[in-house]
Parts: sequence; C-alpha cells; structure tokens
Amino acid sequence: MQSCDVLVVGAGPSGSVCSAILNKAGLKTQVIDKERMPRFVIGESLLSNCLTYLERAGMLDAVSRAGYQYKNGAAFSWGERYTYFDFCDKSTAGHGTAFEVKRAEFDKLLIDEAQKQGVPVEFERELTGVEFSTDGVLASTNKGEISAKFIVDASGYGRVLPRLLDLEKPSALAVRKAFFTHIEDRISEPLYDRDKILITTHPSMREVWIWLIPFSDGRCSIGVVGEPRFIDVAGADEITTLKQHVYECPMLARLLKDAVWDTPARQILGYSKDVKALFGERFVLLGNATEFLDPVFSSGVTIALHSAVRAADCVIRQLGGEAVDWQRDYADDLMLGVNAFRTYVNGWYSGVFQDVIYAKNKSHAIKRQICSILAGYAWDRDNPYVTRSDEALQAVHSYI
Repeated sequence: MQSCDVLVVGAGPSGSVCSAILNKAGLKTQVIDKERMPRFVIGESLLSNCLTYLERAGMLDAVSRAGYQYKNGAAFSWGERYTYFDFCDKSTAGHGTAFEVKRAEFDKLLIDEAQKQGVPVEFERELTGVEFSTDGVLASTNKGEISAKFIVDASGYGRVLPRLLDLEKPSALAVRKAFFTHIEDRISEPLYDRDKILITTHPSMREVWIWLIPFSDGRCSIGVVGEPRFIDVAGADEITTLKQHVYECPMLARLLKDAVWDTPARQILGYSKDVKALFGERFVLLGNATEFLDPVFSSGVTIALHSAVRAADCVIRQLGGEAVDWQRDYADDLMLGVNAFRTYVNGWYSGVFQDVIYAKNKSHAIKRQICSILAGYAWDRDNPYVTRSDEALQAVHSYI
C-alpha cells in the first residue's frame, strides 16, 4: 500500500497548482489521474488573475516562456457595435495581462512543472472508492490502495468525490449547450485586435453568443453557446450548426470570411454543475469538481486556481496542527467570487449585463470596477461589484 500526506485526484490546472504548493510546504503529495496528458479540454482563455496563482505555484515563468497568445482584455460585438475592456485599466491591483492557451498543451505544461518541483504523478490511475476514519483516508484505485491524511478532488468535470459521496445536486442555471471547434482563422482585417478574446452576441437572439479565442499560431477556438431551443438547427450536424450561427453575425462573417474549418466540431449539453458541500473532515473539492457556472466570462480556470491556492493553504495549516475554519476560510471565501461571477452570468443571459457592456456612455470609474471582475479579480472585497454584485449591477443598469 502506498501512503502520502495528501492525495490529489486530477492532474489539471487546479491539481497541478495545489500539489505544487503542498509540496513546497513539505507535505508528501501524490497526484493521480485516470487519463494521460495531453488531452483536449475546453476553456482556453485565461484571466489576468490566473497569473497570480501560477506565480504562487512557481509556474508563471514556464507559462510566460511557452509562446502562448498574449491577452490584454476582452472585446464584445453585437451587430455593428463593438466595445472592449482593457484588463490593465482596472480598479484592482495585480496582473493586467494573460494568455490564450490550447488547454491540452497548457495543462500538460503545468503538471510537468509540478513534477519538476518533485511532485509524484501517476497517470491512468483511477479513484474508485474512499473510506474516511479519524486517522485519515483510505483510497481505492484500479492499481491498489493509497493511504493518506487528506484527499483533494481536482478531477474537474470528472467530479469523482461528488459522485462517490453523493454530493452532486442540480445547478440553478438553465441547461445550455455549446458547439465548438478549432479552425485556421486566416483573419486579415487590419483593425482586428488579436490580443483580446472576442465575445459576440447573436444579432437577433441575445441569449446566444459566440466566442472567438485567438491562438499564437494563426488558429483560434470558436464556439456558440445557448439553450438548445435557440441554437439547435434541425437536421444539422455540429459543424453546420456552429457555422450557421457564426456567419449570421456581421463582424464574425467579415473576420472569418477566409477561415478554414478543418476540425470536426464537438458539443456539450448541460455543463453547469453544483454540489451539496465543498469540503468535509478530510476532503476538499476544487474548481469544476465544485461548481461550474458558464463559459461566457472564462471564469472556470480562475475559480479552479483560486480554489487550489485557498485549499492548499487550509490543508497545510490543518496538517500542521492548526484548527481550520473550512467554512470561513475556504467555502465562504471561494463562494464570494463564484457568486460575483454568477451575477454577471445571469445578467448576461437576462440582457441586463449586456446592456451595461454595450452602453455607449459608461462611467470610467464604474467601467474599471467591472473590468476587475472580467479580469478575474472577483475576490476583491473593496470592489462593490464583488461584495454587492446583484445590487451594484442593477444600480448601474438603472444609471445607463
């Protein structure tokens, strides 16, 4: 039987960052993952605050050297309207730039960095059961048992502990679908800003939107999101459905007039998830293993990395003999940012936040505070658009 201080389930971004921090603190940490790297994952646009967490894990230099597409903000289009947010012009201190990444490469880079730092990682090892005691955790896998003092679920969409411990519950968000692929974009329009993700509202269905995430090699990720009743096209396959929505948008039709659609499209239905609890006596859930909202503001990796850092700090304290208030120091802290993002996700689909985004006359001070959210600083307690997000959004909507 193997033994360790902390067993981390999942070698994605949250598992890599959490395990690196635990390892730096001197805890014997073991990472297992049921698959191998690299593997295709969606969610390719990092927010600026991600760099804060990568820096803490000692991985930022490697990410910066990898040649990923530079990113300094987010642009929005609707019909002929166009507006953008510069992540350097925000109210919260911190990194103002980020990267657009192909997740298969990015995720592998992070777990490789964790291994270089001394974290043992075993792929093709799947967690199949857990038993908790006052002394620790006994984890059953397809390759034998592992004894640990604590277990961290960083399994993302796999949601291993939520399934094993019956922690899953339906999301309060509407069931939506996404069609997406990678293409050779061949964008030649001189005014196109490749340093920003482009989020496009469908010209006649505001509930439907399209992402365009440019990569450094002349390719991009393109996807459409909406409720099935809005985006399904009778009798059409994934790529035909996606292309129909894309070319109905004037700006995208211009930008992608020469695009080469050389990769089959995929689809995801009902991606929003929730759980009954974020932690237990000897376990904690990270990132998408807890709750996934929506891809519209690229919050997934940011939430995952924030949870990884906060959880690692709590585990280090607990295994060091301190009494840890997991509700206050982990759950309440994590949900502050999740709930802030939720406000703007709900506001996007209701149209309220879209009205704010596309308003012609914006207060610069308000725009900088909202920009902090879009840049991933959703835990800034000095920002009213974090701490009183619902109230603040309604107030600014009334103002415009």
